[in-house]
Amino acid sequence: MGDRFEFHVTATSGAARTGVISTPRGAIRTPAFMPVGTAATVKAMLPESVAATGADILLGNTYHLMLRPTAERIARLGGLHGFMNWDKPILTDSGGFQVMSLAELRKLTEEGVTFRSHIDGSKHMLSPERSMEIQKLLGSDIVMCFDECPALPADRDRIAESMRLSMRWAARSKEAFGDRPGHALFGIQQGGLERDFREESSKALTDIGFDGYAVGGLAVGEGQEAMFACLDYAPGMLPVDKPRYLMGVGKPDDIVGAVKRGIDMMDCVLPSRSGRTGQAFTRRGVVNIKNARHADDPRPLDADCTCPACRGYSRAYLHHVFRAGEIIASMLLTWHNLHYYQELMAGLRGAIAADRFDAFEAGFRADRAEGDIEPV
Repeated sequence: MGDRFEFHVTATSGAARTGVISTPRGAIRTPAFMPVGTAATVKAMLPESVAATGADILLGNTYHLMLRPTAERIARLGGLHGFMNWDKPILTDSGGFQVMSLAELRKLTEEGVTFRSHIDGSKHMLSPERSMEIQKLLGSDIVMCFDECPALPADRDRIAESMRLSMRWAARSKEAFGDRPGHALFGIQQGGLERDFREESSKALTDIGFDGYAVGGLAVGEGQEAMFACLDYAPGMLPVDKPRYLMGVGKPDDIVGAVKRGIDMMDCVLPSRSGRTGQAFTRRGVVNIKNARHADDPRPLDADCTCPACRGYSRAYLHHVFRAGEIIASMLLTWHNLHYYQELMAGLRGAIAADRFDAFEAGFRADRAEGDIEPV
């Protein structure tokens, strides 16, 4: 793969794109879905099982790892890849979103954010410089700028203030990141649902110059319709020759809609979290394995799925082990969900390569409209 980070678009279908991100640790096929390994593990999965689903890259979390077991400890033990036994690329977020959503007694200044840990109340400080230091200690392949992300809805003044602070922090992040061949730094576009602020943010980021660009500040309470309305223009404000990453998204129909609008990368806890709560994603929508109707059903979750849960286990068994609180329920349902998500991404890549995105989307929506078919 060489020692450089590069991105090449190989085909388009409307605004949708497929391509390859090349890194020293391997290729990332786009559009790509990144399973979330918050605390150096994708919950209920072995790393080799995650790779078997087709995932090319994982996401790790700066906020959680800095608190436990600490980035310094991970660095002493050889870095995040070796620590968690994952030799493919890793993207780490900056910690900014979790500071907003999880941390206690949060105080925001120009310098950064001071906060108390939600785990033990210990006091910490995150700044652009400290976020870059932590992500370097972790050894992640793709590093995210430190930013501030207000929850929506928010008034224009609050959004403008936050976006401009994030742009100043982006410049500091770039300086602190330095020259690290083979590692990439992504800037994060902010601006809420305000088109002029998104434009201002995009210009600030491109003037600084990054290896890739994220569309941030969405999937924070605004709803799918508003998110798509923003994505109708926001990705197009970013450089066409760099990857575009939509943070924290999402449901399968969110993913299809985002790819349709030019997004190349996504992440979300949904497939693994849903697996632990008894929900399985299938081509015909979500199956709630807790429901009593599955108790005597000998069929697999999806007859056309090749994941271990569908190849070897019935809905009746999955219903039983989930209701009994057995760990295997989380393992099998999470594996199925991650497999489904990666199959969806592979289908999207193939459809774009063949310039058949619209036909793929129509088939995707028709399957979902049919719904989960009851046994005869």
